[in-house]
This record gives sequence, structure tokens and C-alpha cells, in this order.
Amino acid sequence: MEGEGGGAGGNIQKLPVECLSHAISLTSPRDASRSEAVSVAFRVAAASDVVWERFLPPDCGEILARAADPLEVVSKKHLYFLLCNSILIDGGRMSFALDRETGAKCFMLSARELVIIWGDTPHYWSWIRHPDSRFDEVAELLNVCWLEIRGKFDSRILSPKTNYAAYLIFKISVGSRGLGYPLQEVSLIVGSFVSKSSVRLHRDAKVFPPEGPFFHRRPFFRRGPFNLLRHANLPQEPGALEEPPHDPHEPEPEPEPEPEPEPEPLVAEEALPHDQHEDSQVQVGGVARKRHDGWMEVLLGEFYNEEGDDGDVIMSLMETKGGHWKSGLIVQGIEIRPK
Repeated sequence: MEGEGGGAGGNIQKLPVECLSHAISLTSPRDASRSEAVSVAFRVAAASDVVWERFLPPDCGEILARAADPLEVVSKKHLYFLLCNSILIDGGRMSFALDRETGAKCFMLSARELVIIWGDTPHYWSWIRHPDSRFDEVAELLNVCWLEIRGKFDSRILSPKTNYAAYLIFKISVGSRGLGYPLQEVSLIVGSFVSKSSVRLHRDAKVFPPEGPFFHRRPFFRRGPFNLLRHANLPQEPGALEEPPHDPHEPEPEPEPEPEPEPEPLVAEEALPHDQHEDSQVQVGGVARKRHDGWMEVLLGEFYNEEGDDGDVIMSLMETKGGHWKSGLIVQGIEIRPK
């Protein structure tokens, strides 16, 4: 553009602010923010409620009515970016946010909104406060063999014609065990669509069977060149305890079996760039990734939401076949956000 005084740019800027605002509202939140740098006229038009009202979801009023705390809003633009940072709704048991780039809706179900098998048994799970959590409580795994976590969400509340992904949001406490192997099974079901895969919550491969940590150790006595158990008539005089001469007719002892190979090293968690949380993706069958907020996330599944006509989205993570003890998993919730 040639500036505010002439040329094509000047002609555009002579349009009424309402016309500029309508044109900008047909773009995207990112383009609207960038257009403010064009000129004073564009800055005024791009900041108007006409523009940002269009970027807010149609049911925004209903969602705000569910807010855990009242919001002080000075403009639609202010409300939009306030929601990009997420708010608590439904008594603090769920969070709501807008994707900054597209305005699509994002939700996180708190651990209290999930079905956690044995979650109400203090011997297996504990409900604690965590300084890094957006919710009042998180679930901490103390000790279980049967790990199963499920969540359900109404797809009608999500943004239409949007690709979504669901993630388990968690941390691993110091001294955790049993979360690296066997792999955990994850699934996502919406309508007739079913997605199943396996993931690894943690790179630690320590496994403790129910019988105890020494269940798979070899017995103390091993057969060797001189087996004390075979020579039960032992001499009693001091210094007389010597290995008898080798009998040429006695078969040679069986060689010791080769030690079992060490398991292959597990892939470590991959850290996401600080500013790419919204665009992060985890390949199906992958490992957990670190988020910019300090928590970890692992993909449960992906789906396309047409108009929300497929009903509930059902998500799960479980490990019930290994039969070993697991501990140290801290669950904040399940997040559903645009890909």
C-alpha cells in the first residue's frame, strides 16, 4: 500500500469502518490481528466487536454461564484472548479454551470427570492437590496391577468440521515403576469409528510381578564342577575339605546357560518446542511428549467432528495384561483439542 493519503491503499482506507470490519471478519483471528498494523483505520476496524464476535463460538454465552468464576470483559476481542488462556467451567471440574489460531473449541476433563478403576480406593489411588494443575485435585496412582482410565465427551459441544485429537495429561513422580513396559493400550471411539493403538507412558522399564521383585531370579545353588549336594559325606577334620580327584567316567558338567539379552533401550520422551503446543502431534504407537506447561501428554486417538451427530467420544488408556505392579502416575485429565 502507498500509505493513508493515496493509491489503492488510500482508497480502501476511505471505506467506512463497518465495511472494513465486515471484510476482516471473513478472515481468521491471526489475519485480523496482523491487519491492525496496516494503518489507523485498519486498527480501529480490526479491533471492533463485529470482527471478534464472528470468531467466538455461537454458544459462547452458554459456556460463559458455566464459568466457575465471573469474567470481567471489556470487548469481544478481550474476551477472545481471555478464552485462549482457558477458564474453568462446571464447578472447576472441566476447562474450556479457544484455539488461538482458529477459534476452535478445546476442552479438558479433570481427573474427577474420568472413570478410574479403583480410583475411590485409598489403597490404590490418592486424590491430591498439585501446584502445577489447573484443577483442585489430581489423581495419583499408588499401587495397582489393573490400570484403566476412561473418559467420555459429547461431540455436539465441539467445533463442527474440525479434526480433533485427545490426549491424556499426566506427570510421572519420582520412584515410579511399571509404566514403561508392557505398553499401555489406548482407544478412541466415536460413532462407528474405532481407533486402537499402544503407547508408552514412561521410559522406565522396571517391572515387578505380583509375587515380588525376586520372582524371576535364578536359584541360589547352581551346578558346577564340584557340587556339594552330590558329595554329602563330607570330611570333618580341619583342612580336609578338598575337592576329590576328577573321575574320568563322570560326565562333564552342563555348561551354564547364556544370559538373557538385555531389553532394547526405550525411547526417551520427546520435548516439544516451547511455543508449539497447539500444533503438537504424537504418532499412534508413540511415546509421551513434554508440554510447555511442564506436564506430559500421550495421544489417545484422533477423529473428525462433522456436526457432532456421532454422539459421545469415548477415550481410554489401560494396561491389564502384564500382571505387574504400577505406581507413580499423576493424572490431571484428558484434553480434546484441534489438531
